[in-house]
Amino acid sequence: MNQQIEAALNDQISKEASSSQYYLAMASWAETKGLSGTAFFMYAHSDEERFHMLKLVKFVNERGGRAIVPSITQPPSDFDTVQRMFELLLAHELTVTKSINEVVDICLKEKDYTTHNFMQWYVSEQMEEEALARSILDKLNLIGNEKGGMYLFDREMLEIANASANAQKNNG
Repeated sequence: MNQQIEAALNDQISKEASSSQYYLAMASWAETKGLSGTAFFMYAHSDEERFHMLKLVKFVNERGGRAIVPSITQPPSDFDTVQRMFELLLAHELTVTKSINEVVDICLKEKDYTTHNFMQWYVSEQMEEEALARSILDKLNLIGNEKGGMYLFDREMLEIANASANAQKNNG
C-alpha cells in the first residue's frame, strides 16, 4: 500500500474512532437529561462510527498496510441543549466529510483506484449523515422550547434509530 494513502487512512481511522466517542458522549448527556430516545439514537450512531473505523482497519490490513489503533481523546461531556448538541454534531460531520474528501483526493493523485472505489461508500455515508443532521436541526428549530414538542421529538429519535438498525440488519 502506498505510504501516503496508508497514512491518510490511518488518520481517517482516528477520526472515525473520535466520532464514535463523540456520539457516545452525546448519548450519555442525553440519557442524563431524560431523553431516552435521543440517547438510543446516539448510542446507535456511536456503534455505527465504530463500524466505520473497523471497516477502515480491515481494509488497510488486507491491502498490505498496517492499521494503527488510535488513542482516545476525551470528547466534550456537556452540550447545554439538544439544539446545541445537534449543531455540534453537524459541524463534526462536516469535518469528517472534509477529511474523507481529502482521502479521496489523495487516492486520485496517487492513482489508487481500488482505495478510491472503497472510499466511495464513505462519501455516500457522509451525505446521508449530513442530511440527517440537517433534518433533525430543522425539526428542533420548529419545536423551539416547547416541552411537548421535545417529548415527541425524543420519541421520533427512537423511531429513527430503530428504522436505521432494521435497515442495516436487512442489508447486511
